[in-house]
Amino acid sequence: MEELQDNIQFQLTDELIEKVEILVEDQNDKELKALLNEFHYADIAEILDELDLDDAVYVIKLLDSETTSDVLTELDEDNREKVLENLSAKEIAEELEELDTDDAADIIAELPEERQEAVFSQIEDEEHKAEIQELLTYDDNTAGSLMAKELVKVYETWTVAGCLRRIRGQAKEVTRVHSIYVVDKEEKLIGRLSLKDLIVAKSDQKIADIAKDNVDFVHVNDDDEDVAKVMAKYDLEAIPVVDDKQTLLGRITIDDIVDVLKEEADKDYQLAAGITQDVEADDSIIELTRARLPWLFLGLVGGVGAFLIMEGFQEAFSKYAVLFFFTPLIAAMAGNVGVQSSAIIVQGLANDDVKGSINSRLIKEMLLAALNGTILALFLFIFVWITKDDFNTALAISVSLIAVIIVAGLIGTFVPLFLDKRGIDPAIATGPFITTSNDIFGILIYFWIAKIILGI
Repeated sequence: MEELQDNIQFQLTDELIEKVEILVEDQNDKELKALLNEFHYADIAEILDELDLDDAVYVIKLLDSETTSDVLTELDEDNREKVLENLSAKEIAEELEELDTDDAADIIAELPEERQEAVFSQIEDEEHKAEIQELLTYDDNTAGSLMAKELVKVYETWTVAGCLRRIRGQAKEVTRVHSIYVVDKEEKLIGRLSLKDLIVAKSDQKIADIAKDNVDFVHVNDDDEDVAKVMAKYDLEAIPVVDDKQTLLGRITIDDIVDVLKEEADKDYQLAAGITQDVEADDSIIELTRARLPWLFLGLVGGVGAFLIMEGFQEAFSKYAVLFFFTPLIAAMAGNVGVQSSAIIVQGLANDDVKGSINSRLIKEMLLAALNGTILALFLFIFVWITKDDFNTALAISVSLIAVIIVAGLIGTFVPLFLDKRGIDPAIATGPFITTSNDIFGILIYFWIAKIILGI
């Protein structure tokens, strides 16, 4: 238990990296293997990500093939690409034969086409090779690209006794047996079994008599985000994948869905922050610039727009200079309210929690914004009246704040709903887009209302 706890609490330290580097330099293979055997393969991958390329390749070649294959799946993508470049086609093929088909397909997909052919020529297991090649034919971000071919399936005509004998061989190829899938003679999915159902059944019973026909499944061309929603909704650890004819093709397990959710969360977070491409901190300056510049340019345009609006109200500034000093407050409140509203809607859309019409959502948001705006405006009114001793100015600024908050809330609600209806990722409606648009509208509304109330 102590050893397990240490493994769970693994933390990468400079001392550990230095120790590994020394053992590699001294080519002390025995002690190095003994040290790394204490760690989970994901921890070993984390260690290798910190080593230079030559040392990482040395360790990869030192480990047994089963461990190496698992480590490759956990390596940082850039580092894995470099490591694979330093392995022969035969070495890569040996690692792929140890992996489930979905992981093997993910790794070989990262190789150039000529390199892929060389690796495939070295894979001795023809069935494994054919299954990997099949998975590579499916489009990215679909159920087909996520699924693994390894699963346990039985035929409806088998008896329980015969089924138990046959699935032993299948189970050896499957890391975890979540469910047993039942098919007919044409390989069509017709039901499922749990291990408990199989164990407690009488040995002479037919599989068709004990199978449950209410099996959840996804189509091979379904979007990976839709697959994630189905598995989350029904708390599934695995889900079968079928084609148009209901033929059982494979299964998707929860670990693959976790990766999908993480990738989507990263993408949405970057969109919300105004980054239009999938980038990482270690990417080149050119790549990072291309990802950031479009939204920065939008912010620049928004700033120019705000300048032009304010320039058109010079008369208001000359008579009521105090209006100028509250401009940042109005713009900030508009941006904050818009981001809050859009973030809630985007989150609801992602979780499939947004129900009802757009109009009902807008009415609710308008009432909420009016309540929040009134409370905030009351405090602002008292502050301005006390500090400036001017009732009309305090009223103008406060009323403007209420109007700006209502409009910002409506924009923040409408835009992501509108984009979602048009099939555009609503996450783009958070962050700089909403902030910039609400800044402009907020300033325009602010001076327009102030001009009316103050009679400028």
